[in-house]
Amino acid sequence: MTWIALAHQDDRRFSPLGLGGDKRSTPVCGTGQDDLLTRGSLMFETRQAPGSKPKLLLGFKSTFPWLRSLAFQAIPGGGIALVQVQGEDIVHAAIQHKNSGRNDVMRITYSWDSTAKWGRLSMEDPESNRLVTVPVANPKPILVDDLRNMMLGRTDQAISPDVIFAGLSDQIEPIGPMPTLLPSTPLATPWGFKPLSALKRGDTVTTQDSGVVPVLQTVSRTVPACGSFAPIRLRAPYFGLQQDIIVAPDQRLVIDGPEVEYLFSKEAVLIPARHLVNGFAAIQETCGPTITYAQLLLPSHETMIAAGTPAESLYIGRLRRQPDQIAGSILAGVDRSLLPEHHQPAHTVLKRFEAITLASRRAA
Repeated sequence: MTWIALAHQDDRRFSPLGLGGDKRSTPVCGTGQDDLLTRGSLMFETRQAPGSKPKLLLGFKSTFPWLRSLAFQAIPGGGIALVQVQGEDIVHAAIQHKNSGRNDVMRITYSWDSTAKWGRLSMEDPESNRLVTVPVANPKPILVDDLRNMMLGRTDQAISPDVIFAGLSDQIEPIGPMPTLLPSTPLATPWGFKPLSALKRGDTVTTQDSGVVPVLQTVSRTVPACGSFAPIRLRAPYFGLQQDIIVAPDQRLVIDGPEVEYLFSKEAVLIPARHLVNGFAAIQETCGPTITYAQLLLPSHETMIAAGTPAESLYIGRLRRQPDQIAGSILAGVDRSLLPEHHQPAHTVLKRFEAITLASRRAA
C-alpha cells in the first residue's frame, strides 16, 4: 500500500513515487495526462458540524474534454453522500449517520476497483470505533490528473475547512480496528522487553492481569501522520514509563489508583492517548507525512506492558462473526476460526471530559 497524496490546511503533497516511508523507486501510478487510477482509496477526516443544508466537503469538477466530477457532501442530520459523474454516467452512494450534535470527527474512506466493478464507502468514528459501510456499484476509474489537481488545490476543486486532512492511496485501504503502537515499542515478555516488531504469532508476552499469554496475530499499517493518526509522545517517567514511547491518539492506557476508584468506582479505566496530551507528560510528536503503527492481537484483550506502562492490546470485539468486515479489515486473509472474540473492552473507556477531570484531580 502506497500513499501518493496528502492534503490538509497547511500542506499539500502529491508524488507518484509515494510519500514518506512509502516512497518507491518507480511510480506506482501513471504520470501521463490520460492515465487512470483504476484502483485506490481516498480517505479523509472531517468534523461533523450541524447544518440544515448539504455541504461540499471534498471534490473536483472538470469539463474538458468531457464532463467528470467527484463530490463528497455532508448530509443534513448526519451522514455522507458520494456522487461521481463521468459524461452521462453517474455513480451514487450515501451513508446515513445520526449527528450527535457535537463537533464529532468522522473518517470517510472511499475505495474502488473499477476493473472488478467494486466499490465501498465507509464512515468511522475513531473515538467510538463505530463503523458503517455501503457498497458502491460500478465505480469509475479516475484520471490521475484530476486527483492530483484536487489534492494540490488546482483548477475547480474543493476541500472544506471542516476537512482535517485527505489522503490518497493506490490500494484498497483497510477499515475497522487499527494498530496504534510503533513497531519499536518495547513490550514485556517472559525473557524481558522485546520490540513489538520482533514478536510473531506463537510468541508470548507478559500481561498485567493474565500472566503470560500467546500472541495470536501481529498487524501493522502505514497511514498519514495527520488527524486521528497524528503521533503522540508519552514521556517517561510519567505513566510508569521507563522510556518515551510514541503512540497513535487512539492507543489506550490503563490508569488505576485511588482517584479512579473515587471518581468512577472502578479499579482501573482506559484513557485514549489523545486525552492525555497536556504539554509535558504527553505531547504531539512531529514526523514525516506518513507513519507506521503495529499492534498485537491477544486472546482476551489483555493489557500489555509497554516500556513499563499498562497499554491496551488490539480490540476487535465480535469481528469474527462478520466475514465481510474481516475481509475489509487489517486482518483480511486470516482464518476467522483463529480469531478471538472480545466481548467488551477490559476496562471502562473514559470520555474526554472524564479524562480531563481525572487528570486535573491527579495534578491537584
